[in-house]
Amino acid sequence: MRLTELAKGVAAIVDHVTDQHSADAVAARLRDLGFVPGEPVRVVAAAPWGGDPIVVQIGSTRFALRRAEAQRVTLQVAQGGVA
Repeated sequence: MRLTELAKGVAAIVDHVTDQHSADAVAARLRDLGFVPGEPVRVVAAAPWGGDPIVVQIGSTRFALRRAEAQRVTLQVAQGGVA
């Protein structure tokens, strides 16, 4: 499942960040921000009508991401679901 598909409030675990090309600066920055395998993540808020941005929480930090950026993050749904 991609981060863009995660419903608001549902807990998930980062599986990996996909590089769209070699030396993908956006993917590298996402990993630097903490989107690394095993980290818990959830969607806190999203723009209406499927627009940008979506607000995600990883650890105790919240980030506003464009959907094109969030699409690069692949998840595993956490046990128990809602966080």
